[in-house]
Amino acid sequence: QVQLVESGGGLVQTGGSLRLSCAASERTVSTYTMGWFRQAPGKEREFVTAISRSGISTYYADSVKGRFTISRDYAKNTTSLQMNSLKPEDTAVYYCKAATSRDYWGQGTQVTVSS
Repeated sequence: QVQLVESGGGLVQTGGSLRLSCAASERTVSTYTMGWFRQAPGKEREFVTAISRSGISTYYADSVKGRFTISRDYAKNTTSLQMNSLKPEDTAVYYCKAATSRDYWGQGTQVTVSS
């Protein structure tokens, strides 16, 4: 079973930046589409961004396009999310996802953006 562990969350002010990391237990994640989702209290989990198995194609929700960047490091089995120009509405628990024959999820990391 694939295990995913997120890190890098924290508290930042509006306009600040954070970089999240998702560490995978298996090198086979290189064959998986990877992505990030987020969930704020009382709201549904929503798609944020995804990256293809090749690392060439990326996809972003309209709410984060131009501010967030997803990337992956195959040597380290990690997928990163660089978040710039953060807004209070970005506050949520961020989850890493690996898509294969089934979906795998990390435990999440809290991102809080204050005014």
